[in-house]
Amino acid sequence: MALSPLNARRWALFKANRRGWWSLWIFLVLFVLSLGAELIANDKPIVARFDGQWYFPVFERYPETTFGGEFPLQTNYKSPYIQELFEKNDGWMLWPPIRFEHSSINYNLQVPAPAPPSLENWLGTDDQGRDVLARIIYGFRISVLFALTLTILSSIIGVIAGALQGFYGGWVDLIGQRLLEVWSGLPVLYLLIILASFVQPNFWWLLGIMLLFSWMSLVDVVRAEFLRGRNLEYVRAARALGMKNGAIMFKHILPNAMVSTMTFMPFILTGAIGTLTALDFLGFGLPPGAPSLGELVAQGKANLQAPWLGISAFVVLALMLSLLVFIGEAARDAFDPRK
Repeated sequence: MALSPLNARRWALFKANRRGWWSLWIFLVLFVLSLGAELIANDKPIVARFDGQWYFPVFERYPETTFGGEFPLQTNYKSPYIQELFEKNDGWMLWPPIRFEHSSINYNLQVPAPAPPSLENWLGTDDQGRDVLARIIYGFRISVLFALTLTILSSIIGVIAGALQGFYGGWVDLIGQRLLEVWSGLPVLYLLIILASFVQPNFWWLLGIMLLFSWMSLVDVVRAEFLRGRNLEYVRAARALGMKNGAIMFKHILPNAMVSTMTFMPFILTGAIGTLTALDFLGFGLPPGAPSLGELVAQGKANLQAPWLGISAFVVLALMLSLLVFIGEAARDAFDPRK
């Protein structure tokens, strides 16, 4: 599908920003790799061959009795007993590069946890003996998926609210602006902490709570575009031809408003990641045990004698947020009407 001349020009301007262009590719590569976290960091083999049969432990759970064990429990593939059964039946296992999941505990540490980096734990372990690199990979995926979902949903709500206010104006705009001023004046972080203390937080609950406040950032931008666009000649012509208001809003004016929306979305994404990290750091975020970058920051603060925890969390967060900011700057330049 060929791009229009305007979009082709925007794409060329985006590519001309080399920092933003390379940041986009680096971020996409890291995100795609994190989507396959189970194939990179896992305490179960990817593929296993036993007694002439193929098994895929990463995708399916097999009881110990499947491989000649005595108990119908989930198989511990690192157990010397299970490995001996595989050797007796000419079996083999293909392991991922990191033989730990985000919740796996290394019971063979030679020093008390948190253990420093080693050949077995590349970035060391946290204070519970869990592999830091595995938790970073899984935590990166959760953070990006959470932020992407929140950004998309909040953008939809913000665009609809701004479009209604800007297009209809009058009392709709007046009441909407007063409600927006009151709602935006609430202390968001404190309310998130209070609400999260009433229930057991999880991914979807946190998403719903943060969605209550994150949609406001786009309302003013979209509202201004609709206030300007509703009086243009092509909008008056469409109204004179009998086109319904909904069609005028979302078919004619919205494409122009999407320019500012697309410019702001990477910055909304960074804000969502920062808020989730802050909540996890304070203990009001994801459930205990969930892979979280904020929880890793908290562990680094609580274990100053283990600098690899704080350094790992800082490097990952700095890299992730820097890449998103660079992408946002390139998008801003690409959609800048002056260019």
